[in-house]
Amino acid sequence: MIDRYIRQPIRDLWDVKAKYRRWLEVEILAAEAWAKLGQVPPEAVAAMRAHQDEIIDQRFVARVDEIEAEVQHDVIAFTTAVSERLGDPGRYIHYGLTSYDVVDTALAVAMRDSVDIILADMAALRDVLRQKAKEHKHTVMIGRTHGVHAEPITFGLKLALWDQEVERAMHRLQAAREEVAVGKISGPVGTYAHVDPFVEQYVCSQLGLKPAPVSSQIIQRDRHAFLLEVLALWATSLEKFTIEIRALQRTEIREVEEPFRAGQKGSSAMPHKRNPWRSERIAGLARLVRGYALAAVESVPLWGERDISNSSVERVALPDAIAAVDFMTVDFQKIMAGLLVYPDRMRANLEATGGLVFSERVLLALVEKGLRREDAYRIVQENAMAAWAGGPSFRDRIAADPRVRERIVPAALDALFDPQADLVHVDDIFRRLRLD
Repeated sequence: MIDRYIRQPIRDLWDVKAKYRRWLEVEILAAEAWAKLGQVPPEAVAAMRAHQDEIIDQRFVARVDEIEAEVQHDVIAFTTAVSERLGDPGRYIHYGLTSYDVVDTALAVAMRDSVDIILADMAALRDVLRQKAKEHKHTVMIGRTHGVHAEPITFGLKLALWDQEVERAMHRLQAAREEVAVGKISGPVGTYAHVDPFVEQYVCSQLGLKPAPVSSQIIQRDRHAFLLEVLALWATSLEKFTIEIRALQRTEIREVEEPFRAGQKGSSAMPHKRNPWRSERIAGLARLVRGYALAAVESVPLWGERDISNSSVERVALPDAIAAVDFMTVDFQKIMAGLLVYPDRMRANLEATGGLVFSERVLLALVEKGLRREDAYRIVQENAMAAWAGGPSFRDRIAADPRVRERIVPAALDALFDPQADLVHVDDIFRRLRLD
């Protein structure tokens, strides 16, 4: 169950009492606006405010459930239960409003506040990534393309790449926050037939929302879909990062490893196992979040001024996707904070191919010495393919090849097989990223 992965800050935002508190706040703010227009007695609003904190308790929740079982409408059940608690002032609850004036405006608050929590999580993760990137700026390792050794990089450079992806995700999520932080109190079809536009302006301003420039019965669901698409893309970035950790933790590579604390066990059958299970869990949750995003996209097209097909989707997809992404972000931050890094193993893997990864440097050196590129490529590839097949290393074969020896002196050849020669611009990259 997704409930297992809900952290308390998100739980506090999305539990039923929190939802009803938001609904009640919208209702009371609307009554305040009406009072300013002379339509609701100020003393009725004062009574609502005086009793606001004591209305939403477990008995209230049970009463709403009881009424809803009869009327089959959650907002009617809510307003009825509120009116019962308030007595006479309760007759001004929901004055001039339709259900989704309350539901969508309150939902905007929940989504906005949830995004703020996730953005804070991402900032904490980014701090860890930047610290680790600087720590390992010059930790040399082999870069891999297609899963095959390519050329030297540093582990810090890999983490700097992730840092920039986090920054882009934060920009997208900030944009999504702006998209969803929008309220509406415009009546059953968005015409303000029974509510003054001032009420919408007042309620939204008090909640820190923008009024929708135009609405139907609801806030349009492309806004919600955009949020879930951004969350899905961020979840996919997290999956990407954890796939790399899983790959580098493979026994035959073992360049990094998830934290493994005392007393932890990796397998019920095999005592030696240290599995990247937390990274795998993040990958699994990312699949769920992408599924929720698809459901949200499919909830954009509704009939006319609205139908209710979006409602059942959102009751699950919004809180679950938000909870999953919040959990994934915090969990990955913990993985990175405790990540075990093995520089000696990285160096050993870099050297495992006997210098094959420096083939381009040899190629370019031969071109600089006057060979046509095609001829230089042929010489280097012949030696590389022979080295793959076994016997002398690529480094030794190149040093013995007379076509190379007549053009490149031994000291210059040694320099071609120095990994630092490939990394002379790492400091420049870090300065550009302001990571120096």
